[in-house]
Order: sequence, then C-alpha cells, then structure tokens
Amino acid sequence: MSTGAGRLDLPGTPIFDGDTSRRGLRMNKLFMSLRDAANRERFLADEAAYCQEFGLTAEQQQAVLARDWQAMIDLGGSIFYVYKLAMMDGRSMQYLGGVFTGMGEDDFLAAMRAGGRRDG
Repeated sequence: MSTGAGRLDLPGTPIFDGDTSRRGLRMNKLFMSLRDAANRERFLADEAAYCQEFGLTAEQQQAVLARDWQAMIDLGGSIFYVYKLAMMDGRSMQYLGGVFTGMGEDDFLAAMRAGGRRDG
C-alpha cells in the first residue's frame, strides 16, 4: 500500500484509516446492528437508549440523533455503515452524496449522470 506524500492531505475527502476506524468503532457497530429487523425496531423505539447501549460518545450520539451525516463521518463513521442508518430514514446514497458535496440530491444525481462531479 502506498502512503506517498499528500495521502492525508486531500481537501474535502475524509480518510478512513485505522485511527478513524478505532474512533468510530462503537458507532459503526451500532449501524451494523441495524441489519437485523428486531434491532431496527429497538432503535426506533428509543434511539438515545440504543446509542447508549453501544457506548457512543456524547458527540456521536448527538450526530446520530440529529441525523448529522457529516458529523457521523467526521466522528469515525464509515460511509458504508452510516448508509445503513440513512436507509432506515428512506435516504439514498445519492442523497448522502449531495449532503457531503453541498450539492443536494438532485444536483448530485444529475452530476453523476453527466459523468461525475467536476472540481475546478
């Protein structure tokens, strides 16, 4: 694996590395637990209590409860796991792409259909 200069200096691109994984471990475990229908029901019945069961930090819990998608990523969430929560809310990956780029879902989807986002 190449760890060349600039690998961690990608403006606007969150890096999910070992440190990030460790920081978000409990939150990502919560998201993965939502694969099970019974867990989804428990989560929806009392989201705060469910977060506490997994030992989320106060910041992580607030991000989950507020559906602050960017904060979840910043606090160690993997997009693949965060998406499990988004799906529960009826959100698409394109919606999250819009959130993360500041474009909105429709603009993000249009950009992808036109061959991808162009920066600069």
